[in-house]
Amino acid sequence: MNVPFQVRSSTVSKRLCLAPMAGIGHIAFRHLLSEFGGYGLLFMGMCNAKAVPHENRFKSQVFCWRNEELPYLVCQLFGSKPEDMATAAKRVEQEGFFGVDLNFGCSVAAICKKNCGAALLKSPDLAIQIVSAVRKAVSLPIFVKYRTGWQDDPAFPVLMAKSFESAGADALVFHPRVAPDRRTRPPKWEYIAKVKQSVHIPVIGNGNVVDEADCERMFQTTQCDAIALGRIAIAKPWIFSTWTNNSIPPEDIHLRCVTRYHDLLRLYFEPHIALLHFKRFANYFCANFTYGHMMFKTIRNIKTWNDMETHCLRLFSPPIQLNLKPNQNFF
Repeated sequence: MNVPFQVRSSTVSKRLCLAPMAGIGHIAFRHLLSEFGGYGLLFMGMCNAKAVPHENRFKSQVFCWRNEELPYLVCQLFGSKPEDMATAAKRVEQEGFFGVDLNFGCSVAAICKKNCGAALLKSPDLAIQIVSAVRKAVSLPIFVKYRTGWQDDPAFPVLMAKSFESAGADALVFHPRVAPDRRTRPPKWEYIAKVKQSVHIPVIGNGNVVDEADCERMFQTTQCDAIALGRIAIAKPWIFSTWTNNSIPPEDIHLRCVTRYHDLLRLYFEPHIALLHFKRFANYFCANFTYGHMMFKTIRNIKTWNDMETHCLRLFSPPIQLNLKPNQNFF
């Protein structure tokens, strides 16, 4: 996990990354992760390619960052037109990001209705045109996040991997689930191995890695170059440091984590937005606890930001009963 690898001409120091996600990889959460460390790359939340060229980073809720994170930060774009994605990628390159990620994996209905995200896998030629247009527009590393497709056929993601590579992609973030499944069925890691065998660029595996044994097994069975952690990184933001630096979290890590996150959310967002972000985080974070459902119900019903800190101090102060493994019913 600590062996560097190359993406285009750039070096990634570690083989664990924050997965590209919507609504979670915002500036406050990334700041929290940075204080624990242990990752190679962080992916931003999804940015609308149409908006990016005109965004003010100091006012945007999504297209915003700290300058110190740019050397390992990848901007995630969604869109349906090659010219929009290319123009947005130019802005990303001008700002000094490590790379740009083209999202062909989000299966949320609101995104797919716009012919964005995983919907583009129904139009493979258009998806390939987008990669090609972005490649012509920028020289920074291009990542493509995608799924198995809309049918459970391993031949399709292999074909798309080869096509994305030929069009100019420098790395793939592959989540081996059929788009309509969301999380109703387990990902098929054997498809990651097939994709890895089919291309020469790095392949980052994604899907259901929730403990270190899972992590080791994905590396061994798929031979992927790196692993993108999603839900487990929300539940345990210190997980990257634990797995790559062998750090041992203190007994009160959960209280420290939520109180620090509380402060960071308030630093970057207005109270009503901060409250929404904290509740979304808590939906995963409470998976750590034996009585997590009751804890999350309490948090979900909090009405004001000022009440949140009081409840956090009460709910997360040790001693607190932990699950041996996060409750995946939350996930």
